[in-house]
Amino acid sequence: MKGEILAESAVRFVRNLGAPPDRIWAFLTDSKKLREWYGEGSIEPREGGAVSLMGGHIRGVVTGWRPLAFLAYTWNVFSPGETQSRFPISYLEFTLEGSRLTLIHRPIPEAMQKQTMMGWHTMLDLIQAGLAGDFPKRSDLFPRNAELYSVDINKLKG
Repeated sequence: MKGEILAESAVRFVRNLGAPPDRIWAFLTDSKKLREWYGEGSIEPREGGAVSLMGGHIRGVVTGWRPLAFLAYTWNVFSPGETQSRFPISYLEFTLEGSRLTLIHRPIPEAMQKQTMMGWHTMLDLIQAGLAGDFPKRSDLFPRNAELYSVDINKLKG
């Protein structure tokens, strides 16, 4: 049987964060800074390291670790008490070029695309605000970004 090409959907954001790479890298990898935008979590600083974010709601494995330049990890969503996720695994990449951050998350099922866009837009808003010394609540940003992506925040999936 012959192989085939599969088309996958991904979300991509590019932001100029106006901060030095070491400060941005800290927001992406340091447990204290992660808490400010991602919630409680940790990322082991090495390829093969464990990823646990949002109190274990998101779990994965570091697949790319090049400090100040590139971070990648698998991404899987777990509900409380689950040892096996009911969601497919996906992949997250952060590329840092100076103060420019590119985020790519793939694959994103069609039913989750708008919600995923809203979520990452909000997370990047939180990083940008944190770098400026402001720390808004995620819930304060959701309504504006939900409207931007036509998401009903009363019907979030996952």
